[in-house]
Amino acid sequence: MLLRWLRRQLAEPSVLQEQLWAAVENDDPAEARRLVERAPFSETQRRYVEDLLGAWEREARSRAG
Repeated sequence: MLLRWLRRQLAEPSVLQEQLWAAVENDDPAEARRLVERAPFSETQRRYVEDLLGAWEREARSRAG
């Protein structure tokens, strides 16, 4: 879900976009959160991504047991 949203929001390929995609593909929500802190998102976008990251982190914790 995060990748789909990123593709729509970051139309121009960028280093940040590639790093975020890599974090998602590597199942690394902590890295994604760090990258989002410096992303050029509006406050609304940032809140949405924070919600997605929170859900991802909860899911990762439940998978870890």
